[in-house]
Amino acid sequence: MRTETYERLTLDLDDRSYDILVGEGLVANAGSLVRPFIKQDRTFIITDENVAKHHLPTLETALKSKDIKSHTLILPSGEQTKSFRQLDHVIDFLLEHNIDRKSTLIAFGGGVIGDLAGFAAAVVMRGIDFIQIPTTLLSQVDSSVGGKTGINTARGKNLVGSFHQPKLVLADTGLLETLPRRELLAGYAEVVKYGLINDPQFFEWLEDKAGKVISGDISARTHAVLVSCAAKAKIVAQDEKESGARGLLNLGHTFGHALEAETGYNGSLLHGEAISIGMVMAHDLSAELGLCSEQDAKIVRAHFENIGLPISTDYVSSNALGGKKLEVSRLMDHMSRDKKVSNGRLTFVMTKGIGQAYLDNAVDMAVVSDFMKRFIA
Repeated sequence: MRTETYERLTLDLDDRSYDILVGEGLVANAGSLVRPFIKQDRTFIITDENVAKHHLPTLETALKSKDIKSHTLILPSGEQTKSFRQLDHVIDFLLEHNIDRKSTLIAFGGGVIGDLAGFAAAVVMRGIDFIQIPTTLLSQVDSSVGGKTGINTARGKNLVGSFHQPKLVLADTGLLETLPRRELLAGYAEVVKYGLINDPQFFEWLEDKAGKVISGDISARTHAVLVSCAAKAKIVAQDEKESGARGLLNLGHTFGHALEAETGYNGSLLHGEAISIGMVMAHDLSAELGLCSEQDAKIVRAHFENIGLPISTDYVSSNALGGKKLEVSRLMDHMSRDKKVSNGRLTFVMTKGIGQAYLDNAVDMAVVSDFMKRFIA
């Protein structure tokens, strides 16, 4: 068993501030790490089949070693688990086991489990404490930090949810060793996002170190997670409820969420894959509008392609739609239901260059439609 070694970041939200611990061996030492944050000697673990197979015994043993009882619910893996049906299942499980307002829920999994379990914690008993233990690269650098929780609906992604901050985040980078390469790459897309938003130096570092981050170099991987978490924590501390700057974290997501919705969240297109394509689209559109240089758009495209992430909607057509071409009208319809629509206008994250993203609610949707027709063709 590896010893516990970690770095500590703090997300500053006054009386709701919390620590983000990043390092190896955190799950094996979870008992001592979570004990200061629980109000009674029992917890409720929500996880999925994949995580349970690889890591659940380690967590349960760690809690038991500090006399913390745990009740565990194992859910199916995959984006389709973020649903009303599974939310009802989680809440019923919690109530069946006599949860009360001093109980603590532990979200032990990737972004799907974190979002679903966090939302359950937000609404059951009008809100209970929860702790995030993210197990994927994507969830460690993005979804576990910031308090966004929720589920998908047939009308779109994350349209039902709540802001509910965790009490603690344990990002155990050792867990990433069991991830398939495809999952690592999907998570890496969210890492690159932070460089493309406002940190060109980090993007330059990734240009050199991306292979090491994916291959499992401990130093490179830890640095990537730390920088990403610190970047997100800084933005969330400024704008917790996404009324301004936090919207920058949606770079590529307006396009990406529409692609995910078109696949029906059936697992054929991972979130990070959709966001990779979406960020390429955001840079290409910005270049077409003369906001950023063609060269910057080409650099972004080449970075994703070189690391092995999809950069074209052909990937969606061939892997999720049986070769059927995407229909722009359907994608535009999905985008019209995006959470970022306000007063009938959709806010896009555009860019003036690498590390120079900004929010723009004046983009002509007819221009977007024409752009998408060319991009898909």
